[in-house]
Amino acid sequence: MARTAVAYTNWAANSSITDVAGTTINGGTGNGHVIPASPAAGTSGRAEPELTILRVTNTHGSAHNVSVVAGGLAARGSYETNLTVSVAATTGVRWIGPFESASYLQTDGTILVDVADAAHTGTITAFKFPRGI
Repeated sequence: MARTAVAYTNWAANSSITDVAGTTINGGTGNGHVIPASPAAGTSGRAEPELTILRVTNTHGSAHNVSVVAGGLAARGSYETNLTVSVAATTGVRWIGPFESASYLQTDGTILVDVADAAHTGTITAFKFPRGI
């Protein structure tokens, strides 16, 4: 699978950010995105699903699905399925998340997003919110 990394855009408490362009959608069978583990000082060394919100846009003339890939054994003892969301045609914007670590964190500490349709054009942005808000 060819996955394009999507770096976090971090929010801080009691502040604001300017809008960001996002990462160009990498669509097609076996393609998609990865929100990588972030081993920076003061972090857990992994993506943080509970603090993550994805913004996905679609500039193509048809609606397209994106899927947040299930990460393994869920806390309640059953395997989760992918979370699939349709993004509307032309000017579609979907906000997806936050996510449960037990359901969507991969064993390597990443979050995976599949974009199966090569015709899907637009962007994806991963926002990370601070704890305790």
